[in-house]
Amino acid sequence: MTSSFSNLSLAEPLARAVAEMGYETMTPIQEQAIPVVLQGRDVMGAAQTGTGKTAAFALPLLQRMMKHENASTSPARHPVRALVLLPTRELAVQVAEQVKLYAKYTNLNSAVVFGGMDMKPQTAELKKGVEVLVATPGRLLDHIEAKNAVLNQVEYVVLDEADRMLDIGFLPDLQRILSYLPKQRITLLFSATFSPEIKRLASSYLQDPVTIEVARSNATASTVEQHFYSVGADDKRRALHQILKARDLKQAFVFVNSKLGCARLARSLEREGLKTTALHGDKSQDERLKALDSFKSGEVDLLVCTDVAARGLDIKDVPAVFNFDVPFNAEDYVHRIGRTGRAGASGLAVSFVASSDQRLVADIEKLIKTKIELEPMEFEEDRPRISEQGRINDGRRMYREGENAVMATPREARQPRERREYTPHRQPVVSRDPFFDQPYEPSATADAQPAWEAAVKASSARGAVSANIKPKKKVAALFKTGS
Repeated sequence: MTSSFSNLSLAEPLARAVAEMGYETMTPIQEQAIPVVLQGRDVMGAAQTGTGKTAAFALPLLQRMMKHENASTSPARHPVRALVLLPTRELAVQVAEQVKLYAKYTNLNSAVVFGGMDMKPQTAELKKGVEVLVATPGRLLDHIEAKNAVLNQVEYVVLDEADRMLDIGFLPDLQRILSYLPKQRITLLFSATFSPEIKRLASSYLQDPVTIEVARSNATASTVEQHFYSVGADDKRRALHQILKARDLKQAFVFVNSKLGCARLARSLEREGLKTTALHGDKSQDERLKALDSFKSGEVDLLVCTDVAARGLDIKDVPAVFNFDVPFNAEDYVHRIGRTGRAGASGLAVSFVASSDQRLVADIEKLIKTKIELEPMEFEEDRPRISEQGRINDGRRMYREGENAVMATPREARQPRERREYTPHRQPVVSRDPFFDQPYEPSATADAQPAWEAAVKASSARGAVSANIKPKKKVAALFKTGS
């Protein structure tokens, strides 16, 4: 067993790719897992996140598949021989990129399928034939049902971040996928943490596995400096600004517990002058990939994210992680702070603890088996700050007189105003027609008899029927009654 990649008996194309990527010394998980996988044994591997698990399973699998390498363009000559399952789209893309780099000088094809995007481009890629298929469980089932992915020749299965897949409810999907695979296969299970559920999964699908633990289960990296500050909910942004300035941090992850909180915090930090982008499950796949790319390239300083970014993302040289919200699941704390201090580098993990987070901190303390001391957060400026608009954070206003600032008198300290009797003001009504202002005067002919009434009286006197009454029509009688 050797700790140098140059001494591994890798095929020349793989050795050239590894040397080109600058790999020299193996990490502990690589040093222990690669020889076991080369022997064809099932592996149950536990290691701290960021220790190189991808190379620990990808390189030996590619080495074993070199016997199937061929330059044929026929899809039938390139069936799926290795299947790698991961919980998130971002992690699937990252692993697929690494596999492609390892197989750069070989004729072994690879592809990645995940949800949130159109299936047509992925289908076209699968139809060309691939030896290594990297996938998320849900989208892989879509391709299986559409007859785009045939898995009857799979020889190797990798379940990476298996505990996360169980946490988000992928167990039924995993069971369905594994039912499509040949019974005789090599199964590798890798995770940063082990739980009773993971052990039950391993006992069901792994055959006499070799257990590899290069660090205590659920342990945090020793290179990460951890701090827990007692901060009120309204002071967290202020504390974040102060630590960024005091530590001169250029980039950092900022984790929150909800999608809505993630979007709101990102907008607030952007308004406060920090280059910020948000990453959460409600964003489209294109938006999520653009957010990651802009953070990797250094275009933005802060990546505000939910736990969708807590697992497996390998972004080098990120100096700090902030837990703006203490995670609900203690194991997520281990994964979150694993985004910094990767590959032996030093890192900083800061958690802001509100009064309602005491139980969550106790869960973390129990998991990592380390006593957590809450530190008080001392702000550089405890007095109210004057803004350009004259407003300060205690609700009062500050007015400037020359070079001096004068605080407005509080409302409760002001002298009461002299009360004045209120008199309603009414606008006088001006008449537009003088006729309507004249008093009523009876008509000179008020006692005269109306003409129509006189005509009726005259006709009544003559015995005539009123002109207003129609006479009855005379109808001949059909039968005469007897007298």
